[in-house]
Amino acid sequence: MSYEQTLWKEIPDVVNPKILAKNNRLKKWEYGYNKEYDFIVISKNGTIGQIIEIQNLKIALPAVDEPYKNSKDISKQRWTKAEYPKELSRIKTVFDWDEYPLDFKEKWYDYIDNEFKRREEGFYFLNRGITTYITGTHYMYLQWSKIDVGAPDYRESNRLFFIFWEACKADTRCYGMCYLKNRRSGFSFMASAELVNQATISSDSRYGILSKTGADAKKMFTDKVVPISVNYPFFFKPIQDGMDRPKTELAYRVPASKFTRRKLEVNEQIRELQGLDTTIDWKNTGDNSYDGEKLQILAHDESGKWERPDNILNNWRVTKTTLRLGSRIVGKCMMGSTSNALDKGGNNFKKLYYASDVTRRNRNGQTSSGLYSLFIPMEWSYEGYIDTHGLPVFDNPGQPIKGIDGADIAIGVIEHWQNEADGLKEDHDGLNEFYRQFPRTEQHAFRDETQNSLFNLVKIYEQIDYNEEINNNSVVTQGNFLWENGIKDTKVMFVPSRQGRFFVSWVPPKKLQNNIIIKKGIKCPAHEHAGAFGCDSYDISGTVDGKGSKGSLHGLSKFSMEDCPPHHFFLEYISRPPTAEIFFEDVLMALHFYSMPLLCENNKPRLLYYLKRRGYRGFSMNRPDKIWNKLSFAEKEVGGIPNSSEDIKQAHAAAIEAYVEDYVGMKEIGYGDMYHQRTLEDWAAFDLNNRTKHDATISSGLAIMACNKNKYKPVADRNITAINLGMKSYDNTGYISKINR
Repeated sequence: MSYEQTLWKEIPDVVNPKILAKNNRLKKWEYGYNKEYDFIVISKNGTIGQIIEIQNLKIALPAVDEPYKNSKDISKQRWTKAEYPKELSRIKTVFDWDEYPLDFKEKWYDYIDNEFKRREEGFYFLNRGITTYITGTHYMYLQWSKIDVGAPDYRESNRLFFIFWEACKADTRCYGMCYLKNRRSGFSFMASAELVNQATISSDSRYGILSKTGADAKKMFTDKVVPISVNYPFFFKPIQDGMDRPKTELAYRVPASKFTRRKLEVNEQIRELQGLDTTIDWKNTGDNSYDGEKLQILAHDESGKWERPDNILNNWRVTKTTLRLGSRIVGKCMMGSTSNALDKGGNNFKKLYYASDVTRRNRNGQTSSGLYSLFIPMEWSYEGYIDTHGLPVFDNPGQPIKGIDGADIAIGVIEHWQNEADGLKEDHDGLNEFYRQFPRTEQHAFRDETQNSLFNLVKIYEQIDYNEEINNNSVVTQGNFLWENGIKDTKVMFVPSRQGRFFVSWVPPKKLQNNIIIKKGIKCPAHEHAGAFGCDSYDISGTVDGKGSKGSLHGLSKFSMEDCPPHHFFLEYISRPPTAEIFFEDVLMALHFYSMPLLCENNKPRLLYYLKRRGYRGFSMNRPDKIWNKLSFAEKEVGGIPNSSEDIKQAHAAAIEAYVEDYVGMKEIGYGDMYHQRTLEDWAAFDLNNRTKHDATISSGLAIMACNKNKYKPVADRNITAINLGMKSYDNTGYISKINR
């Protein structure tokens, strides 16, 4: 099966062709977010053409200009760096340029103007017959930036990166990007090139660099930013102050002194110089780095590797304010990193990354972090598997393909990566480190170290990988439960919906749905023998911070004779609806539909009282570790189990541990059928000493306990005492019996 990329796609027919043609003719498309069509225009010439989507962000590219073609032979068409004319390469500064005669200058005006246009508007070229657009920033990176190997190679992954970055710059709702990358993807050089590109055309501005340590930020400045600036052509290079290769600050402003003794003696007319008064510098790593300053661009490198006491979340809260004036965003952050293990800075970066999801915005149209998240899988930029056109070789080629490094590519990057992973199957921490460095999915990027997990992390990750391989979306359906005709306590239906709060992997046949038993006027489940639910509830609809714990519900089947997969988590619900009552009704409908009982924590009892008021007390299980006479009044009234007991906590964790060992990951034949990725990830990160953050683990563990309630039945104490019945015993040895005393 050939690889199908999902990183980007073209979106056709977004704009009516007549409107598109008219606006292009009049050059009416404005750079920035277009609310009418919900896309971001990155064109700076008033036209748009192809509209693409990268990680849910819709971006309108400029209309196709006459693309550059380096060859008529399609197989040879590719990006080629244009040679810098020798006559111009001898000119080092604008002062040297001024010395040349007018006829020489006129010869090169068009060339220089064209370079400025490409820098501003971007560049179209033919790549193996395909018209390909790169942004102006990307053009400056490829054509005029000097990196450690000389000129950068063209990579398709970098093209998509720069297009996404341009959209972040164009969108006035956005503070920049949070880029989850793989190792050696070139981010540091691309960020450095962007700093120099923007700083050399901006006046009265400041550009900053942060990294996981001050030493790393300094190295990025001295080894990347400064060389790129030094090697710019004279017509892009503003007047620089201080040293040619500074260590702390690169300043584009009027030099301190331009008067020399010779000029003064001959009374030479000095031309008034105008500088940009723009700087690029770096700061030591800390929560308050750049606090109180105003930045045009902040390059935030290795942000997934900030270890205690430094905290990337705290730092972003501070540095975010340096990019705005009031509510107006005036600067952008280019943040990128691989992720450390979760307790070594990775967890904070993970929170920041998922808080940057463009599909989840507040009423101001911004993500929670203000950034836009981008993840480019490793197969797009893995060294040794990029062909001479800059395109990744995903699948095994029919015959070897020449790589961009000159070596032959005999197998595809997907197979190579899988071979590497297979070779590390016995080295679990080594495998997780490989996944973090070269991730194919976001889950790979945030893998944790196995010794940090309470449960068998190897099995959990085996299951996660298997689910991704089989595309678990095909076996899990998202949707909601609804009362038939809107009439409560009648019949419940499951309705698939992309906005649904439930994720279901098994729906019972019609004969097993909505089977309710009435006992003494109380509704009771008919299929207690087939499975049970576990729930972690909440009582208060709103919270001070607007977040709060989510309500969580899990359904698990037992081994039974019903038409039901055994020991299978068939339902996952992890959500916080606008009101607690909506959550309670969701839970009630799920119980009614499957007709299975519920074991719920009773420290937040509103759900249990809700079930009782509606006549569903029979669905609420009593705590299995106590007999009826030992239950408290409240426990007899509504059921449930407390979460405060240390014995319960240990039994809960042991239940999940046993389930993972028996039913998750690779088994003797095939893999487990636990398809709910969010729950698996929550198990992987579970902390017994901080259970409140892990709603999914709490409810799923209660479901396991509910299905195995017999294991927790109390054993009655047996005190054996001798009872004197008044009967004598005799010693019958010898010829005469004797009474035992």
